[in-house]
Amino acid sequence: MNLGNRLHYFLTANLAGRPMLRLQRKRQERRYADMDRTGDLYPPLMATARMAELLSHQYLKGRYVNGVRKVAWHSSGAPIEILQALGFFLYTPDNHAALCGARKMGTAFSEIAESRGYSRDICSYARTDFGSYFAQRTPVGRIPRPDLIVVSNNICQTVLHWYQAMGTYLNAPVFLVDTPFLYDEAEPHQIAYVKDQLEELIPVAETIAGRKLSYQRLQEVTRNGKRCSDLWLEILYRARHRPTPITGFDAFILMGPVVAMRGEPASITFYQQVLREIDQRIAQGIGAVKNEKHRILWDNLPIWYNLSWMSKKLASLGIAVAISNYTYQWAEPAMHMDPDRPIEGAARAYLHAILNRSSGYKLRHMRQMITDFDLDGVLLHSDRSCKPYSLGQIDQGAALLQEMGVPSLILEADHNDARIFSEEQVVNRIHAFAEMMG
Repeated sequence: MNLGNRLHYFLTANLAGRPMLRLQRKRQERRYADMDRTGDLYPPLMATARMAELLSHQYLKGRYVNGVRKVAWHSSGAPIEILQALGFFLYTPDNHAALCGARKMGTAFSEIAESRGYSRDICSYARTDFGSYFAQRTPVGRIPRPDLIVVSNNICQTVLHWYQAMGTYLNAPVFLVDTPFLYDEAEPHQIAYVKDQLEELIPVAETIAGRKLSYQRLQEVTRNGKRCSDLWLEILYRARHRPTPITGFDAFILMGPVVAMRGEPASITFYQQVLREIDQRIAQGIGAVKNEKHRILWDNLPIWYNLSWMSKKLASLGIAVAISNYTYQWAEPAMHMDPDRPIEGAARAYLHAILNRSSGYKLRHMRQMITDFDLDGVLLHSDRSCKPYSLGQIDQGAALLQEMGVPSLILEADHNDARIFSEEQVVNRIHAFAEMMG
């Protein structure tokens, strides 16, 4: 790693980049402060501008990091603590695909991937990243090339083949952390199986990083990651207040750091700031939706390309999405993470991802959320791209109505591909859903 690369990285990403991003953040904060407050939604949290600054700086560093630090790509359910402790720069293709979707680039990139032979039936996150790679275009300027790719199939099987394909294209080694599917709580032999794989990952990552793993550093990163996830859980739980000071749409936007930068002190500082701002809203009686009539659960991934439109449409009917089980899945691992036993704790945490658990568990989880957040309904996003998350939704909706008297709406869409989304049809169904809730 030559001195010229390091100097360029420092000058561009830090010396010049930080002040530029800070200025952009302050401008965004002023725009939020000056926003028209007569609509159905309260203006966004100021923390949203801080998050944009935080993630933009991470992507800016990624443009120039090759030749300065080793780079690890990882799936959103992969054990990042080991990689962080070894000094890898982390890049999350899932997050990048979501950003492309929010920038309304997902459909175009998906079409490019399909023109290269990838089926429209596979995940639109995967098609988005493939299309971005083939087109050599990205909203973040430049994506760092990986020295190592770490993927866990605790989300789905598609993610494994997606990352293996990228490893082939980029000539990068791929390490799989295989997580047995849980029908109930993890058995000791399942925890031991994942723990053994994490221990196998360490020498592989050490060789590529060119350094030995410090157990003390791993404990520190795990402690930071647990604190970050605990803060995220506190933020989500604030939505139990009525009116809710934060919606699931806010959480979709704010979840980036807890997914990709969980062990970083900057993420802890950020979520502390978010929590303070939310508590100020609670103290002032400010609700995210001004005329909150109904509180609902959003099941499954967000519809990234229509996030703002969907938020405003629901708010116009007095519907507040108080919580999403998708955002909750990055809070849940905190209860399993253990700084004193970081490898075993990581094995437990990554086994218990919601997509690695049964539809029966998911139903029990939704029941608990309906009670905890005092919810009136459930919006089940039947995601064409995410079949594992959409599995069982019809039965789950029927069970919630029968057992708890809570109505549900099944909304058919795709999280990144806008070609099957019909605003007219969605509006009609949302109006019918509002009437069901009374």
